[in-house]
Amino acid sequence: MTDRIVVVGAALLDGGRLLAARRSAPPELAGRWELPGGKVEQGETPEAALVRELREELGVDAETVGRVPGQWPLREPYVLQVWTARLLPGSPLPRPLEDHDALRWLGPGEIWDVDWLDQDVPAVRATLSALDSGVR
Repeated sequence: MTDRIVVVGAALLDGGRLLAARRSAPPELAGRWELPGGKVEQGETPEAALVRELREELGVDAETVGRVPGQWPLREPYVLQVWTARLLPGSPLPRPLEDHDALRWLGPGEIWDVDWLDQDVPAVRATLSALDSGVR
């Protein structure tokens, strides 16, 4: 059995809105939307990985708030885990720097207006459910 590699996704929240990022690479994912994030490196905690990935991909200073219960399979051996996160005071606004060509803040009525990656759909649903239950 292969060891699982954790990919962390950020449910980056601002005033009740969720940040979605549109993939520009690889070609088979380009144009679809995801929660920003990336792989946890060896010796790194998922929370530290998320902070690092948000800095690299979006140029922001953020902190994790809470883990969304569950994990979702990606292609082997990867699994997706999601944390809610918020921008730190004084952080620059998010901008697409790596692997993305657009960002969009989605209000509660706009969450499904973007074409989410198939593997992100259950994670987004779980995130919305966790937020409704008071997880921040």
